[in-house]
This record gives sequence, structure tokens and C-alpha cells, in this order.
Amino acid sequence: MVTIRLQRRGGKKEPFYHVVVTDSRRAGGGSLEQVGFFNPVARGNSEELRLDLSRVDYWLGVGAQPSDRVQQLLKVYRKTQVAAAA
Repeated sequence: MVTIRLQRRGGKKEPFYHVVVTDSRRAGGGSLEQVGFFNPVARGNSEELRLDLSRVDYWLGVGAQPSDRVQQLLKVYRKTQVAAAA
């Protein structure tokens, strides 16, 4: 099963997550594609969330399942993109 999930990076007490597409049946857990990032401790002008929505929509269209947290992030990101376009 193909999933869109967060992959933790960064140091101790400095979390940084890549939003990746993975195949859960694949041994070793390597990712198929990185489609964005999430920085929960972003400060100042740092970007907190960036997603490539065209690639995310492609993967969702071919049957990928987002994790619960990624689904929440997608909802928030889509709202901010609509607000920025208006």
C-alpha cells in the first residue's frame, strides 16, 4: 500500500519532517518521492509548511493514503493557498 507520511529529520529538540510517499510493502522503508516539508518549530520568516500539491494530488489519484497528520496538514495548506490566491 502506498502512503503519504511524515519522515522525521533534524536534531534532538529540533524536529523537521519531510513529507514523503512510501510503499509500505517495500523492505527497507525507502521513499518513492519527497513532496514537501513540515517545520513545526519555524520562527520569524521561516516557512512552516510547503507541499507540491500537483504531486500530492497525483499520488492521491493513484490510490495513495495519507496519514492522519498529513491529511490535517493538507487541509490547512489548501486553505492557505486559496486565501493567498484571493
